[in-house]
Amino acid sequence: MTAAALPGGQALARRNAFVLAAAQALVGAAAPITIASGGLAGFWLLGLDKSLATLPVTGFNIGIALGALPAAALMRIVGRKHGFVAGACLTATGGLAAATALFRQEFWFFALALAMIGIGGAFVQQYRFAATDGAPKAFQPRAIATVLVGGIFAAVIGPQALRFTTGLFAPIEFAGAFVAVTGLALAGALVLHALRDVAPAGPLLPADDLPARPLGEIARQPAFIVALLCGVGTYAMMSFVMTGAPLAIVGCGFSQDIGVLGIQWHVLAMFAPSFFTGRIIARFGRETVVATGLLLTAAAAGVAIEGEEIWNFWLSLVLLGLGWNFGFIGATAMVAETYRPSEKNKTQGLHDFVLFSCVALSSFLSGRVLVAEGWHTMNFVVFPVVGVCLLALLLQKRLFSKAIAPV
Repeated sequence: MTAAALPGGQALARRNAFVLAAAQALVGAAAPITIASGGLAGFWLLGLDKSLATLPVTGFNIGIALGALPAAALMRIVGRKHGFVAGACLTATGGLAAATALFRQEFWFFALALAMIGIGGAFVQQYRFAATDGAPKAFQPRAIATVLVGGIFAAVIGPQALRFTTGLFAPIEFAGAFVAVTGLALAGALVLHALRDVAPAGPLLPADDLPARPLGEIARQPAFIVALLCGVGTYAMMSFVMTGAPLAIVGCGFSQDIGVLGIQWHVLAMFAPSFFTGRIIARFGRETVVATGLLLTAAAAGVAIEGEEIWNFWLSLVLLGLGWNFGFIGATAMVAETYRPSEKNKTQGLHDFVLFSCVALSSFLSGRVLVAEGWHTMNFVVFPVVGVCLLALLLQKRLFSKAIAPV
């Protein structure tokens, strides 16, 4: 069906999803650049205490967590388009600050600069929610997945920018990559000017006319709690393992370039399934897709524990990326069903604040656990977390089944 033949709300939502996907490819490329180089750059900047090497990546994730609520509040005031443009400009500024910190060889300034990139990243995380604005409920998973398709291009653009800028400002390691972050973010800001406001699709549903509930009431819903738990479990474990992976790869005698390529394959696996994840969710349901993602995450840990050859690292990272895609898109779709249109900004902000606070903690612990306990122990941590999330999904399904069972 062509865009012209689609219902008005869906056609506009589809157009915006493509705009947001393009912005994801450009502004979102800052994430793989930061993740692939942040720990290695921290290792280069540090003296003896290498356990803090992943702290700049933690700064990035803290920035996303701290920026979640302000990003949602700003967009309530100025709208999606102007808020997203402001976020892209923050990312560009953070890229320049990170390059400056590397030239000055100041570790804490570098960590702070990556936190600024993370604040810009908080706006990028809202792209997936913005894609559902005004979209019919049946189209929302596909809209989310369309935006995340842009991550496929980010997975190529980011690591390739890192590789091609290596040595650009020699002997200052990684400075060129963060100058590239600035250019990509500014290009994304231009793309975001094409975004349009979306009105609710079709006739208003009864819930659309209802007043916004207190945030505490929304957050206490079992469906919201389970969706948030699964999103946190999927994303935090992905971040925990992925952040330490480049250091583990280099520590096993492989080159930095091998580590960067491993992250590229990982990020590709994170976003490539987005071409069809929305349709899979429509066919099998949100909870089933989330459970599949969690099982793939556990499989990734099993492959990593099996050995320390390059194929172990790369296959593990690919499975980890696939698990994130299914688990995170599915959990996001679950969250989108727990709030009314009048509640979307504050609920999305709370969700991302909690989510990325946990992701920040996991990335901080990643370096410390890797140095203290090793790569295998890091991956063993995945299993109990996955088990808790699967148990929560199972309990929710059983309780829901009982609630709708005929009497």
